[in-house]
Amino acid sequence: MGLPAAFVGYSASFAIVLAGLTAMGANDSQVATGLFFATLGMGLCSIWLPLATRIPAAIAWSTPGAAFLAAAATLPGGFAEAVGALICCAVLIVITGFVPALGRLVSSIPKPIANALLAGVIVPLCLAPAISAGKVPYLILPLLLAWIVGFAWHKLAAMPVTIGAVIILVVLNLDPSHTGVTASAPGLPALEAIMPVFTLRGFISIAVPLYLVTMAGQNIPGFAVLDLGGYTYERQPLLRKTGLASLLIAPFGAIPVNMSAITAAMMSGEDAGRDPAQRYWAAVASGVAYVIIAFFSKPIVAFANIAPRDLITAVAGLALIPALVSSLSAAFADPGRVEAPALTFLFAASGMTMFGVSGAFWGTLVGVLVWSLKQWRRRAEDKTG
Repeated sequence: MGLPAAFVGYSASFAIVLAGLTAMGANDSQVATGLFFATLGMGLCSIWLPLATRIPAAIAWSTPGAAFLAAAATLPGGFAEAVGALICCAVLIVITGFVPALGRLVSSIPKPIANALLAGVIVPLCLAPAISAGKVPYLILPLLLAWIVGFAWHKLAAMPVTIGAVIILVVLNLDPSHTGVTASAPGLPALEAIMPVFTLRGFISIAVPLYLVTMAGQNIPGFAVLDLGGYTYERQPLLRKTGLASLLIAPFGAIPVNMSAITAAMMSGEDAGRDPAQRYWAAVASGVAYVIIAFFSKPIVAFANIAPRDLITAVAGLALIPALVSSLSAAFADPGRVEAPALTFLFAASGMTMFGVSGAFWGTLVGVLVWSLKQWRRRAEDKTG
């Protein structure tokens, strides 16, 4: 179960990571380096933490975080400023591991607001399949058909089948005389550490929203999966260790790593073994697979470069549809409390910036304010009633 989980997890989200790094201004070499360290980071953590805890504590990269980066405006300082924000985000995760009150503060954000933030962050990328279909229907319609066929077979098969269709489409549409196509063998990419640039703008506009969507969209659901499986663990050490790993890989442009939810559910169920005490080996196997996949980062980026850009963004959008559906459903589940999550969603999805700060931050702030005021009004009415 660990090997299929790693394949599903990687194929469902690597295009989102590529889109996020590219949107932040990374060049091809920096994208390959960032992808390598992000994959290596979640691979080594998926080996280390399950062996240390004896539970299927599967680790993944921050897919919603990558989607946020893909939809966010490029910082004036370019990728160097983005790397500074990635480091700050990792520091926030580490601090959360040492200060339980900060974790409780993040957990206290109303779930509809957190889900609306996640939906608003990823919806711009989810629009890519429809937008690309209007531009290059001969490429996107077969892709959509592959996704539908895979989803009809099994929801976890949707993205692997789609990736297979992408490979076929690229091969069929590849110009043999394309001089930019070169063989790129697996191995270490040209590792490139980036001198980070730290700015208040990058911290508020990128680091804080990235931290929030990573916590709300990955860590909290990941812990919930372990709780559902009946496993005993301590949250703070896991947050410290994933935060430290994120801090070590951030200078190379890698997105944070965190607790996994979807693949953890695969590896904590009965399909991973009859004995719950032995299911952590599935997570270890997934970690080994991720480490191996990491050394294919260079050819993966090379392949993405020869593929039409609309095709890659469409793949990223399709991968996020299940997350969009679940987050929207949770955000607007209560008909009597839709205004606050609606504002959060609209601000986060708008792509706006105010005073150099992204809409994701303002959306969260406005949503929490409106939610709190409505809660206060309800309590006041209850007392007077």
